[in-house]
Amino acid sequence: MCGAKAGGPDAATTSGETTIQGSVTRDGQPVTGYVRLLDATGEFTAEVPTSATGQFRFFAAEGTWTVRALVPGTTADRKVFARQGGLVEVEIAV
Repeated sequence: MCGAKAGGPDAATTSGETTIQGSVTRDGQPVTGYVRLLDATGEFTAEVPTSATGQFRFFAAEGTWTVRALVPGTTADRKVFARQGGLVEVEIAV
C-alpha cells in the first residue's frame, strides 16, 4: 500500500517535503489500481499502487506534473503544480 492515510498527511511526516497526494474514486467509491507521476515533458517519474481506500502519495520536486490514474477499464490524468515544501491534493474520479 502507499504511504497516504485517511485524513491527509501527518504534518510531522511531510514537513518541508513537496507532496502530491490524493485519491482515486469511481461513483464515489475508492478504486484500487496504480497512479503514475509524469514530469512536465510527459516522462515517467514514479508509480505507486493505490491503497485499499484509493489513496496515493508522491514526494516530488517543485514543478508541473501530470498525475495519471491507471485503474481497470480506464485512465485519467490531472495536471498539477507543486510548490517547494507544499502539499497538492488531487482527487481523480474515473
